Amino acid sequence: MSASTTLAGLHAVVTGGGSGIGAATAATLLRAGARVTLMGRDAARLETQRAALAGGENIACASVDVTGEGAVEAAFAQAVERFGAVDILVNNAGQAQAAPFAQTDLALWRRMLDVNLTGAFLCTRAVLPGMLARKSGRVVNVASTAGQVGYPYVAAYCASKHGVIGMTRALALEVATQGVTVNAVCPGYTETELLQASIEQITRKTSRSAEEARKILVRHNPQQRFVTPNEVANAVLWLCAPGSASITGQSISVSGGEIT
Repeated sequence: MSASTTLAGLHAVVTGGGSGIGAATAATLLRAGARVTLMGRDAARLETQRAALAGGENIACASVDVTGEGAVEAAFAQAVERFGAVDILVNNAGQAQAAPFAQTDLALWRRMLDVNLTGAFLCTRAVLPGMLARKSGRVVNVASTAGQVGYPYVAAYCASKHGVIGMTRALALEVATQGVTVNAVCPGYTETELLQASIEQITRKTSRSAEEARKILVRHNPQQRFVTPNEVANAVLWLCAPGSASITGQSISVSGGEIT
């Protein structure tokens, strides 16, 4: 089966689809033949990305704050009305914010959990009944290497991404006999706006330059480079392909060997 028809006729929803890994994943799934709904908070950014992807009638947008139960339900109802039942869900919406543990206030803690973990929970809950009824579906959660190991100064972020992996493993076992797979991809530092924000935070709080900050972060990767969004997207595509039906409950590191 050619790459252009691997997912022909399937409907994929990608949250956080306006940029970075989400945008790259949407493009990859489109090329594989899927119809794609981009979801995110910024409607204008989504529309810009939709136009850039040039998917014609096979791509649509739905603005949503994934932390709101009612908003999620409405967005997925809109997506289903446009393209039919959701066959693939990519939970990519997320935020990262650093702070020493002693300076991590309750607002920061809740924000990381709400966006990164509760958002994935609400979106998965919106599509799972239909997938179970059809005995077919793919859920791919974009976690992080911060869900596989600990990093200093990002306790709230690490906790949320560890939670995503825990949810992935538990749900995968729960639906293992019902034709639905649930997996996570765990990127290391990736060339996205989140990486740029991390670099800016280092330069703001230290005397280091942006170039020095990049060198500090890239040391985590044994390949001594940052991951690209397309590399993460290709891992997502693999998990969504028909031949990956036996892969479930996994947290797959896309990090140049940082996690082994």
